[in-house]
Amino acid sequence: MSARDRILASLRSSLEGTTPIPDPFDASLVDQPWRYSAAERITRLQKIMTAVHSEVHLTSALAWPQLLSQLLAERQITRLLLAPNTEHGQAFSTHCQTESHSLQLLAYDRPVEEWKRELFDDVPASLTGTLAGIAATGTLVVQPSPDEPRLMSLVPPLHIALLKASQIYDNLYQAQQDWPRPMPSNLLLISGPSKTADIEQVLAYGAHGPKDLIVLVLEDA
Repeated sequence: MSARDRILASLRSSLEGTTPIPDPFDASLVDQPWRYSAAERITRLQKIMTAVHSEVHLTSALAWPQLLSQLLAERQITRLLLAPNTEHGQAFSTHCQTESHSLQLLAYDRPVEEWKRELFDDVPASLTGTLAGIAATGTLVVQPSPDEPRLMSLVPPLHIALLKASQIYDNLYQAQQDWPRPMPSNLLLISGPSKTADIEQVLAYGAHGPKDLIVLVLEDA
């Protein structure tokens, strides 16, 4: 018998004759204190995210491409990383073609090893979707995918996130009830731009990720 087998056998034998204790978890303790109306969810999320230097804009499913174009032009951003196979990626690509934009659209369509230097040095902004928003804490839930790998929301200095108002939940517990099953191996909880104060207690932005975060809330989604 291997050491592993002996350890497992010892653990199993230690449970003989015992009675499992019921889980006393009360969902209301993590749910009821953080309940909001539909209008309050948007207002609260916007207030909390703005307080931590995020930029939140209320827009619509039809108007957001034009708004995004304006925001990028104001920042003189000429290159944007997006996922062309997603619905929002296709929508913005079509908008740029219709409006004859000079904005260069980039796709994460190859292994990171093949364009790591370009990704880290020459991609000023990215656009991703979101799985959900959490009103209680002002948080975005992002699910990385083959179309939108994790580095899309981590590396560019400016991260632009699309959030449907209908997908803003009151609290984390409520959001978890509608998460994909089985649970994805990786979910990102984003509560503002990257920041740290662990060096001399001086708050710095962009130390471990994007220094700017723009959230476009689609109110009629």
